[in-house]
Parts: sequence; structure tokens; C-alpha cells
Amino acid sequence: MLLAAAILYTGCNKKQAQPALTSADITKVIDHMTVIMIHDVTNPPLAARFFSYTCLAGYEVVSENDKSVKSMHGILNEYPVVKKPAYAKGYVYQLSALIAMMETAGKMQPSGSLLIKYEESFLDSCKKIGFTDEVIDSSKHYAQAISKQILAYAKKDKYNRISNYTRYTPLGKDGTWDPTPPAYMAPVEPYFNTIRPLTLDSASQFLPAPPIPFSKDKNSAFYKFMMMNYKASAEGLTAEQRTIAGFWDCNPFAVQDNGHMLIGLKKISPGAHWMGITGIACRQAKTGFSKAMEIHTMVATGLLDGFICCWDDKYRTNRVRPETAIRKYIDVNWKPLLQTPPFPEYISGHSVISSASAVILTHYFGDNFHYTDNVEEKYGLTPRSFNSFTQAATEAGMSRFWGGIHFKDAIDNGIIQGVKVGQWVLAKHNNQVPNH
Repeated sequence: MLLAAAILYTGCNKKQAQPALTSADITKVIDHMTVIMIHDVTNPPLAARFFSYTCLAGYEVVSENDKSVKSMHGILNEYPVVKKPAYAKGYVYQLSALIAMMETAGKMQPSGSLLIKYEESFLDSCKKIGFTDEVIDSSKHYAQAISKQILAYAKKDKYNRISNYTRYTPLGKDGTWDPTPPAYMAPVEPYFNTIRPLTLDSASQFLPAPPIPFSKDKNSAFYKFMMMNYKASAEGLTAEQRTIAGFWDCNPFAVQDNGHMLIGLKKISPGAHWMGITGIACRQAKTGFSKAMEIHTMVATGLLDGFICCWDDKYRTNRVRPETAIRKYIDVNWKPLLQTPPFPEYISGHSVISSASAVILTHYFGDNFHYTDNVEEKYGLTPRSFNSFTQAATEAGMSRFWGGIHFKDAIDNGIIQGVKVGQWVLAKHNNQVPNH
């Protein structure tokens, strides 16, 4: 009887094994965020803002429970000490991290209620695989406490002040940006450079080289740049170049004119594409949950800071798009392969954030990481394989030239700026920033 009692006592006090949660579960949250962004037609810089704070919520839960992951306090600008609630017991931290992500995105995204519905179904599925009601409730309460603190941090980045600024009006001068067909949309996020960066000293920290000066002179460098774009399409792009341009289009504002109205084509943002690539890499490398959470957060940080400094230069230089310039000075009937996004041309945002993401991912997975990008397969795009993240970023940049929406210097200098942003984000996280 004593032996039986001892066995029973030991069994009752033995910690119950919990079902495993993996990096694939992080990817599912990101995927659902992306679907909602498509629904809401979320612009690219704002999408990066959503991704960054959402990942930070999950990251902070992980950092409080895994000593290999350090808090962002002292790393990110104005980042607070995120406090673990005293009542946090009986939770599974991986589950809390995922819930914290969903709670944060659910509060930030305009149609975030859709993500809260996903959270409900996700927690139901957790019960089916073995999580108890007590563990789920404890994990959720902990997650909500962390999410609340991250949301407070996000609120102080000054994005909510942008709606009070004077409406941006195009200058209407030769060589400056004007709305483009078919929708002639208003410029997107002209004041995005006013929000608080996560790691940068300022939005203008990594100013690129100035763009080639506008000129109507046929012997000028600018006119030669126009002719490069014009000839590329007039002489016929190869099938491969057209495929690449379409693969990296990532234009949430693309519309189709059916003769009676403009219909949105529902595409993901460049940042969403790179967050998807991050998920692919983590799953392929069998990265553990904690490390995967760190990698997603670092990429998301690079996306936000990349967009902040890129957008700072877009509205400083305010350069005309190829479509507007070529139609006015070379061929009135010219059309680019891709639809021109609604904001100034210089520099190429896709080049900046692709290069920043590639630098960060290369840091974690190496220079020769072979993978197949099927992020947009669900949206009808054939997957493409790459030998490195750098190769993918270079291709993403060139896609803007073949698509006819960027001049070559905007791409080349965008890549340079993106590399600097990616290196800076990593240096900040690893406490390797030199005194300056």
C-alpha cells in the first residue's frame, strides 16, 4: 500500500508534458495577419509597423522565459522594461507568445477582430491536441499583460499624430511626383518619417546618394535613365524578366479597370513577402521556437526601420516616376509592365527592405541558404528557388526596373541603404554599435 501510494504521489506531482509548438505556428499568425492586410489594403510601411510590434509582443514573452533570448530594453529606442505579471503561473510560454502576437495584431489592425476570431479557433485546436483549460487560461492572461505593454509602447511612436498633419499636395513641377494611372491615388504615408524608429538614430541616418538630377536634355544622365526604362519594355522583356517582375510585384494598391470601375487585385506587401520567406527559412532549418521568434522579430524590425528611412528620402527627393516622365517626354502611349505604386520614385522601397531582410536572414542562416519561395503560391504565383537571400534581394530590386516603375539609380542606392539598415539592426541587437 505504501509503495502504491508513493507511485500515485509521484505521478500526480510529475509535470504534465505539453504538446509542442513550433516556428510553423508563428508563420500561421503572420499569414493570418497578411490575409487581413490584403482585406484592409494596408500600405507597405504600415504593414511593417504591424509586423514589428506584433513580433515584439511574442518576443518579450520568449525573452522572459528563455535565457538565450534577451529583452529589447536598452536595445530599441525608448523601449520600456516589460514587466512579467506576478500572477503568471501555470502557462506554456510558447503558447503565451503566440497569443500575445494575436492580441497585439488584433488591436492594431483595422480588421483585427478577424484575427481575434482566429485566436479563438486556434485555442480550440490547442485543447484538441492536449492543452488543458487551465494552461490555456493562464497562458492567455500572461499574454494579454505583455500585449498591453507593447501596445502602449506602439502608441508612443507618434503614428497617431499623422492624421493631424496638413494633407500632402503634389508640387506640380517638372521632375516631381504626380499621381499615376489608373487610379491616380493620393500619395501614401508622406509623413512616415516622423514616427519613432526602432533602432535608427533618426529617419535620415542612412541618407543615400542623391538621385540623378532631372533634366529634359537628351544628352543628360536623367534622359538616358528614362531611355533605359523605355527601351527595356519597347524592345521586349524576356519571359524570365516578366516573370520576375510579376513575382516581386507586391503592390497592395494594384487595380484592374474593367471599363466601369476599378477593382482591387488584392496583393500582399513587400514586407509580408519577406516575413513569409523568414517562415520558410525557419521551417526548413528546423529552427526552434525561441530562435524563430527572435529571427521574425529582427526581420520585422528591419522592415519598419527600412521603410522609415526609405520613405524619408522618397518625400525629400520627390522624384517623378518613369511612367509620368516617359509619357511626357518620350512616348505618350508608354505603359510600364507593372502598375506604378502611389508614392514618389526615389528610392526603391522594395530594394531597401529586401536588402535589409537579406542581411538579417543571412546572419542567421548563412550565405548559401538554398530555399524555394512559395509565399505567394496561394495567390497564383509559381514558386521560385534561390541559392541565397542576397540573390533574392537583388532579383527583387531588379524586378522594379523590369516592371518599369523605378529608375536604375533608385534600385542600386536602395540596395546600399537596405544593407546598412540590416547591418545596423543586427549591430544594435548584438551590442556591437560603435561609438559615434
